Amino acid sequence: MRSLTLAESRDRSDLLTVTSYAVDLDLDRGPEVFGSRATVRFASRLENAETWADLKAVAIGSITLNGTALDPASVHDGRLPLPGLALDNELVVEATMAYSHDGQGLHRATDPADDLDYVYGHLFLDAAPSVYVCFDQPDLKAPYDVKVTAPSEWMVIGNGAATQTEPGRWSLATTKPLATYFVTVCAGPYVSVLDEHDGIPLGLHARASLREPLERHAAEMIDITRRSFDYFHDLFGIRYPFGEYHQVFVPEFNAGAMENPGCVTFRDQYLYRGAATRDELLSRANTIAHEMSHMWFGDLVTMQWWDDLWLNESFAEYMSHRCLAGATEYTEAWVDSTIVRKVWGYGAERSPSTHPVAGVEALDAQSALQNFDGISYAKGAAALRQLIAYVGDEAFVAGLQAYLTQKSYANGTLADFLGSIEQASGQNLATWSQGWLLTAGRDTLAVELEGATGTVTAATMRRETPAERPANRPHAFDVAGFTDGRETTRIELTVDAAETTIEGLVGQPVPALVVPNASDLTWARVRLSDSTLAHLAEQLPLVDDAQARAVVWSALLDGVHGATVDPRVFLEVFDAAWPHETNSSILTRVAAYAEHRIIAWFVPRAEQDAALRRLTQVAAQMLTTAGDGTTEALAAARLAAAASDDESMLTSWAAGHELPQGLADDGDFRWIVVRNLAGRGLIDAADIDTYLARDDTLQGSLNALMCRAALPDADAKAWAWDELTQKRGRSNYEMVHLARGFWSAPSDSLVADYVPRYFTDVPAMSQWVGEDALARVVLVAFPKVFTAATAELSAAALARDDLSPAVRRQLIDADAELREALESRRVWHGPS
Repeated sequence: MRSLTLAESRDRSDLLTVTSYAVDLDLDRGPEVFGSRATVRFASRLENAETWADLKAVAIGSITLNGTALDPASVHDGRLPLPGLALDNELVVEATMAYSHDGQGLHRATDPADDLDYVYGHLFLDAAPSVYVCFDQPDLKAPYDVKVTAPSEWMVIGNGAATQTEPGRWSLATTKPLATYFVTVCAGPYVSVLDEHDGIPLGLHARASLREPLERHAAEMIDITRRSFDYFHDLFGIRYPFGEYHQVFVPEFNAGAMENPGCVTFRDQYLYRGAATRDELLSRANTIAHEMSHMWFGDLVTMQWWDDLWLNESFAEYMSHRCLAGATEYTEAWVDSTIVRKVWGYGAERSPSTHPVAGVEALDAQSALQNFDGISYAKGAAALRQLIAYVGDEAFVAGLQAYLTQKSYANGTLADFLGSIEQASGQNLATWSQGWLLTAGRDTLAVELEGATGTVTAATMRRETPAERPANRPHAFDVAGFTDGRETTRIELTVDAAETTIEGLVGQPVPALVVPNASDLTWARVRLSDSTLAHLAEQLPLVDDAQARAVVWSALLDGVHGATVDPRVFLEVFDAAWPHETNSSILTRVAAYAEHRIIAWFVPRAEQDAALRRLTQVAAQMLTTAGDGTTEALAAARLAAAASDDESMLTSWAAGHELPQGLADDGDFRWIVVRNLAGRGLIDAADIDTYLARDDTLQGSLNALMCRAALPDADAKAWAWDELTQKRGRSNYEMVHLARGFWSAPSDSLVADYVPRYFTDVPAMSQWVGEDALARVVLVAFPKVFTAATAELSAAALARDDLSPAVRRQLIDADAELREALESRRVWHGPS
């Protein structure tokens, strides 16, 4: 299918104004296809002009334009030619569409717990034509009237309030003008929790088999929803405009959530079946606030074209953290941002695929999809914090309110937004935006101290700007010093030069730890001094400031990836500091980084078993001191379950015996243990089936696939590879779980033959897997065999000219991570 180009979208929006959509879906035609009848009313600026509509149908029953039949055979490459337009037009298409199984379009999934089917629409980025005929671009917004026929036992939820007019027949209220990719319908035997706040009807919905966790978590989720509404109403000065507000937890969802107006869809893993850590609850709360902020940034005002996607995602990223910190119990939200979101963003910035926050001209829609990454989210949010430091919060908020008011139900651009902020602040933002929004790359910040006698005699902040992407980015941030747990100094700085003298440090005792950007106010690579690195294992456990600790851990991770910090230093600091960590986000994320990234990627295979034993010992240490049922206890138990080689303990835990407190009957915890047993070859496929029988659910079946793929024998690997790359019909989640387990192996020799096959078999999956889903498969399935031969094969694959945009982008990023691992191993462990 052809991807819409920027030039084509401009031509079409210059010609057309879409007046309305009337969409009638028949979801009662069995598990494979559904019926779609759509009436599109639109005006043409020119009489007798030509254009096209977007349509991706299995079969077309009829097409009429202004009452004249058009030949269904005229549809080619997803485009329906529309000749001889009148000034006012009506297009009617009746078609049969296919349900998807890759999370794009109208996705249908069967819950193995009860064999019930569920449907939801996810039309981002260009999947709307696979559900109804449309003009699929973000600046041709229109109101929708939607009707749905569904099995009589199903309920229907959508963008407009749903009313059942007769058994199996539903009518949704007329919406405000929406972009095509925001339209959704969720249908199935969902269970619900209903409420109301400030005149807004609220609904939470999930699969019937998830009724218990839905009802258990509902009170907190509704509380976050209420608080977020109050916060955004006050901040934006505009009430929520889309009627009812439903949040639907759906199966096999590709992203975290999607901001469909009035009907937000979430991945249903957010309904934690077992025990949950505080940071998991914070992450869900953040996603709730993030999607709600999109009701204003993205839905009320939509980007004109995909190159301004940051107007959606950077704002939602920033606003959700601001909301959580200011209006909920999760006041530590910015710490979570540092150790989760910004670590993700810094990884994207290190890759050759890095790009500016804004102003990247996406020449077509599929190319734009490749820039939905940590830069568009985390770096954009950091840039907004720097913008607030530059113009002041009062002017920032005034500019936001003006922008939202002026562009309501329409589309906005970078120029529109900056113009509103400039008018509110009285400042020219051309230079600022050039450095922060329109230039890729990040500066490096480092503090240099002089003071041989223990007293600082000179202190300099050095800012290094990437030579290949020069820019003058002013930074407003702070520097903190710590000695024996005491904060000895904290100095606020504004840096806009290569060297800045830090007067406030002169004459002070030299701190044991010096942390640039300690409050994490800016976006930069933080380079810790050799002296600070040497003192970290002893001093970091004593630092009370969780935000500063998160910045230190982020800097260590960045340093390992950049081969400037020995991975053994990271593990030494982990041994010393992790058992004393009290912040949930740092606790769980640093453990995950240590196990899944530092050891798996940067420690040579011959040393990995010993490194994992160190993690297990640290986890055991925390388990002895943590309170029952606490986040600390759960994090320690999960780390031990994943990293331990104690067969007796693992077998006992898998059987439900001698478990840490609070984990009895916790199926998700059991699967961590089973995954470890499988990877070590301590159980076989029949044993995995036995565990699956105890958790015969959608999540259980996915975990069983991952465990089978992890079995360390040739037959299991051959089966898993065939299931992943050859068996069509596997869902997006099934493919990802197979990929997650596959490269687990006691030695490279077991999987070495599959390294060259990856570079042919996985890209070929683009013939039947959608780009959004395939992007995840490409990254997760990338070979975990860290050799020069793998790097050569990767380089050769990237030289091909037949890769789809999603495959190429993910290969670039995976290749960059492989080369980081190889360089680190060369620097710190010598040639392999």
